[in-house]
Amino acid sequence: MNITEKTKKMMFGMVLGGTLILGTMSVGVFALTNDAPRIESILTRVTECLQVQNYEGALALFDELAPSDRETSGIRLLQASILNTAGRRNEARALTEKVLAGDNTNVDALFMLSTIEAAAGRERDQRTLLERLLKLDPNHVQALVSLGTIYLRSRSWRTAAPYFDQALAVEPENGDALLGRAQVYQATQDPQNAEMLLTKAIGLFPQWLTPRIQRAQVYRNARFFLRALADLDAAKQIAGTDYWVAVDRGAVLMDLDRKPEALEEYERAVTLDPNNFLAYVYSAGLKEDMKDYAGAEQAYNAVIRLKPDYYFAFEGLGILNLRKGRWIEARDAFLEAYNRAPKETSYALLATMTWMRAGKPTDPALKQFVEKAMRGLLRDASAWWMLRLYHDLSGDGELITRLEKEKDEPTKAQMFFYLAHYYDIRGITTLADTYFKQVKTLNQQRILEWRLNEWAFEQRNLTLDQ
Repeated sequence: MNITEKTKKMMFGMVLGGTLILGTMSVGVFALTNDAPRIESILTRVTECLQVQNYEGALALFDELAPSDRETSGIRLLQASILNTAGRRNEARALTEKVLAGDNTNVDALFMLSTIEAAAGRERDQRTLLERLLKLDPNHVQALVSLGTIYLRSRSWRTAAPYFDQALAVEPENGDALLGRAQVYQATQDPQNAEMLLTKAIGLFPQWLTPRIQRAQVYRNARFFLRALADLDAAKQIAGTDYWVAVDRGAVLMDLDRKPEALEEYERAVTLDPNNFLAYVYSAGLKEDMKDYAGAEQAYNAVIRLKPDYYFAFEGLGILNLRKGRWIEARDAFLEAYNRAPKETSYALLATMTWMRAGKPTDPALKQFVEKAMRGLLRDASAWWMLRLYHDLSGDGELITRLEKEKDEPTKAQMFFYLAHYYDIRGITTLADTYFKQVKTLNQQRILEWRLNEWAFEQRNLTLDQ
C-alpha cells in the first residue's frame, strides 16, 4: 500500500523551502506494505521536524517504523537524505550503498549518492554518478538540473543550457530548472528571457525568495532600479530577516541615490548578521560620503576586525586619518594596506607621504620602506621616480621632465598629486598649489588621489582661476 498523494506532495514541497529532503528522490518511492495510516502519520511528523530543521528529531522517528518498513529502499533513502542534510555523510553513504547493493540501477539511490558527493565537495564524483543515472533515466529532472548547475558554476554556459532545457521539457514548472536556465540567460546577455522565466517562477512559487532576488539582479543590471526595488521589497516581506536581501536592497537604493534609506538597510543588515563584514564595508563608504566620518571610522574598524586581509578597509581608514591630519595613524593604515596589496603603488606613496607629513622625512625606517617599495617597481615607472624623490629629497627637476612626457593621464594626475605634497612638505607652497591645480585640470576622477586632491583644494581655498 502506498503513501497517499497528499503526504507525498507535502513532503516533496519542502525542497522549495531550501531543505534537501524528498528532492533527492522521485515521489513514488514509498512502496510500503504494513499499516499505511500509521506510517503516513510518522512521516508527517518527520516532515514537521524538518520544517524547523530538527534533524535529530526527524531521525529518531524512524525508530517507530516497523523493521520491514525501515528496510525498504524508499525509507532508507529518505533517512539517508536527512542524515546528509544533518552533515552525517558517512551514515548517509552507508544507507544509500545498501540500497545500491540490492539494485545498482536504482536511480533514486544514485541521485542520493550524488548529493552526498556534492556535500563532500567531490564534484567530479557527483558528475560521474549523475551521468550514469541519466543513461538509465534520460528524463530524470533533478539529475538534469544538478548537471546543469555544475556546468553553470564552472561558467560553461553552452554546456549547462541543454540540461536545463531538457529538464523544463519534461517538467515545465520545475522551479530549480527555471532559475538555472534564467541564470544562463543572464550570463549570456539575454535579460528578456531571463526575466520571462523568473516571472514564471515567481508566479508558480510566490513565497520563494530566490527568484525575487534573481529577477531584481536582472532589473538592476538593466538599470530598471524601481522594478528591482519592487522585487526586493517583496523579498523583504517574505524574509524580513534575510541578510542578503537587506544588502541588495541597500545597493539598489544607492543606485536611486536614496542614501539615507540605503544606509538604513545596511545598518539593518549589520544587526541581522554582525559577523559578516560586507554590510560594514558599504556602510563605511556611505557614511563617509554623508560626512559621518566618525561612523565611517567605526565601520572600517569593524571590517578590519572581521576580515583583516581586506585591504580596502585600511585604505578607507588611512584616508579618514589623512583628512584629519592624523599622519601617524594614516601612515600605519596605508602601510597595512600596502603589506596586503604591494602592487598598489598608491599605498606605498601614501604611506611615504604621510610618514613625511608626520615630521620624519629623514627617518631611517622610512628610507628602508621606500627602498623596499622601489624594488617592486620598474625603473622607468613614474612611481619609481616619485619614490626616489621622497627618498633623496632632491631630483624634482628630472622628475618633472619625465612627468611632462607621461602619456597616461591617470598616472600623470597621481604623480602630480604626490609632487604637490612633496613641495608642501618642503614649504614651497606656491609650487604645491600649482600641482594641486594640475591634478584638478586633468580631471581623472577614477583615481584614488582625486578625492584627496579635492580635499586639498577645499582646505587651501584654491580655484582654477587663481
